[in-house]
Amino acid sequence: MLTTSVTEAAQYLTQGDVLAYPTEAVWGLGCDPFNEQAFHEILRLKQRPIEKGVILLAGDISQVEHLLDELDPDIRQQVIQSWTQRGVDERATTWLLPIHSQQIPAWITGQHHQVAVRVSNHPLCMALCHAFGGFIVSTSANPAGLEPARSLQEASAYFGQQLHYLNGDLGLSQQPSRILDAKTGDVIRN
Repeated sequence: MLTTSVTEAAQYLTQGDVLAYPTEAVWGLGCDPFNEQAFHEILRLKQRPIEKGVILLAGDISQVEHLLDELDPDIRQQVIQSWTQRGVDERATTWLLPIHSQQIPAWITGQHHQVAVRVSNHPLCMALCHAFGGFIVSTSANPAGLEPARSLQEASAYFGQQLHYLNGDLGLSQQPSRILDAKTGDVIRN
């Protein structure tokens, strides 16, 4: 099912469906992160082991601010700046954040003791998260071992009628987000 309506796409997520959507650099697969059945459907579609974990995508800082509470103030400011002070053509940053409560389901983090979080400046991603009312799962739209989809046609070639599609344009970034560890400063994916 193809839609151009962000409201309709958010309803699919609320209903427990999987959605393919354009992000800053590649197409992503998303679902309600608190719906375990939908999450397992993404793993099945991607043929991805649960141990790897996934990224959570937010439309603005307020949706993930509670996950920043226990960071050192300087690190917290660095994280926020990386999300708010970049151009639309700059590469996005995903941060590995400490989990300090039961706010995030274990299936999201896999074998890790941190949660990967990105606040997007991509207009469609922002609108989708706002319409959904919070952060969503974001993992590249491709079966494991294959290149991430960079178009609606590529995403639908991978997954066909198995999910819903929110049509729109990719952002201007040429690469998926870099991943940094907020606790250590280590670069996990450059």
